[in-house]
Amino acid sequence: MAFTRAPGKHRRPSRTRRTTARAAGVAALATTGVMGTLAATPALAAEAPAAQTGLTPVLTLRDSVAKQIDAQAAAQQQAAEEKAAEAAARKAAAQKAKEERAAKVRAAREAERKRLNTFVPPIAHSYVSTGYLTGGSLWSSGAHTGVDFHAASGSTVLAVGLGTVVSTGWGGAYGNQIVIRMADGMYTQYGHLSSIGVSVGQKVVPGQQIGLSGATGNVTGPHLHFEARTTPEYGSDVDPVAYLRKHGVNV
Repeated sequence: MAFTRAPGKHRRPSRTRRTTARAAGVAALATTGVMGTLAATPALAAEAPAAQTGLTPVLTLRDSVAKQIDAQAAAQQQAAEEKAAEAAARKAAAQKAKEERAAKVRAAREAERKRLNTFVPPIAHSYVSTGYLTGGSLWSSGAHTGVDFHAASGSTVLAVGLGTVVSTGWGGAYGNQIVIRMADGMYTQYGHLSSIGVSVGQKVVPGQQIGLSGATGNVTGPHLHFEARTTPEYGSDVDPVAYLRKHGVNV
């Protein structure tokens, strides 16, 4: 018995038609189905934009952090430079102050050296009333062994230079006297004093008060007898005016 395919809508499509239809369906699904599915699904629709734009906040955050780090580094660099500048300024100021102190010390020492090497007259604002080697019966040697400076009784007598006192007290015809060994090895003598203000062994400096003038010993009136000697003893005298002038004293 022979079978025949039933006509009508229940007839099964041929293999060729099924293949063609399947291809068309796949194409339609590719063009419309997926997009429609994504659009119809709320979760997938929300995720799509995020996947497309999520780098923007990340890049912005990285830029912000980088700027903060750069600003912090710049601030630290500036602080370090300012600290270094302040340290350099303090060091320079300290060095300058040190140099200024050293200069002041040198100046003070130089001033003191000059002062100690300076000679002054034994009586301030006075003059020589009787010269060296003046002859006459007033002197046992027949001549004046020093010079006399005009001075009222009680006038201040000064050490003419730096030295050490080697003798004080009564000196016979010289009355109250002081003998000083000078820094240059010479000796100076101050006679006829009314008062002695130093003692043996004492150091004296130029212009220091050592006594007061008077009229003790062999005198005709108050004055200061002044001698320059090569030894502390009588008879070793030299010209006292020449000695003082040699050391810059205008007499």
